[in-house]
Amino acid sequence: MPAITVDDLTVLPRIKEPGLGDQPRPVWKVTTAPKGYEGEGFPVRRAFAGIDPQQLDPFIHMDQMGEVEYAPGEPKGTPWHPHRGFETVTYMIDGVMDHHDNHGGGGSITNGDTQWMTAGSGILHIEAPPEWLVQKGGLFHGIQLWVNLPRAAKLNDPRYQDIHSGEVRLLTSADAGALVRVIAGEVDGHAGPGSTYTPMSLVHATIEPGARLELPWPVEHNALVYVLSGRGSVGLDRQPVEMGQTAVLGAGDYLTVDAAGSQESRSPKLEVLVLGGRPIREPLAWAGPFVMNTKAEVLAAYEDFQKGRFGHIPA
Repeated sequence: MPAITVDDLTVLPRIKEPGLGDQPRPVWKVTTAPKGYEGEGFPVRRAFAGIDPQQLDPFIHMDQMGEVEYAPGEPKGTPWHPHRGFETVTYMIDGVMDHHDNHGGGGSITNGDTQWMTAGSGILHIEAPPEWLVQKGGLFHGIQLWVNLPRAAKLNDPRYQDIHSGEVRLLTSADAGALVRVIAGEVDGHAGPGSTYTPMSLVHATIEPGARLELPWPVEHNALVYVLSGRGSVGLDRQPVEMGQTAVLGAGDYLTVDAAGSQESRSPKLEVLVLGGRPIREPLAWAGPFVMNTKAEVLAAYEDFQKGRFGHIPA
């Protein structure tokens, strides 16, 4: 997994262990992502299927894209399409994806890079593998997360952030058994590079076989653990989890993730995404590429798109 890594974890800042009186977050439920297809036909796992939207808030949707090994001619992306009212976060773990939008944002992301696009009032964009990758084939693996915007920010100007893997804040657990990549938000006083409208944290952790990660987490945020690969458990009662499963956690000061002592050869370590944010607690109206507060606002977004008010596809 080529997302940014470090040969010697002992050189990294260590996350403090839970203190006396700190409460662990319990596991409320574990769900398994169904498989599907997106865009022009690339495989995905619908990470949040079966989870109550109130438990997801401020998140709406997340796909694990791949992991798939494409033959020459097989790589696929998405055609030009619109968005309004939320942010898309694309974290590329393996492979390359090109992004372009009609506000001048875009570029290539690969091996631990993140593109953070605030759709706001309306944007058109396209995501596709570069032509050389289509011809050559190769591994493709990443996630796309949809983050809701509060009512006051839904019609803000679109914005694009290009976060390179080298900008991600790197930490390790107290016993140096886990590599923690902070993409957005803050862990134990260490902030990631992502700038967010909605207070939230996004972390990618790699946990060695048999090791435990104890991760302090803001008490006002919800918490979700999604398994990218490998096997392990979540919570002090060690609820089993494996690739494609999401654990929904309750309230507390910190969360625990344990990696199983033995892993498959193709997934030698436990790879998890940990994410959470301050719930927005506003009405949600979601249809296709638009996430608003009311059905009337969604219909207005469709009308604005059809009448060209989102702008035009660049030449």
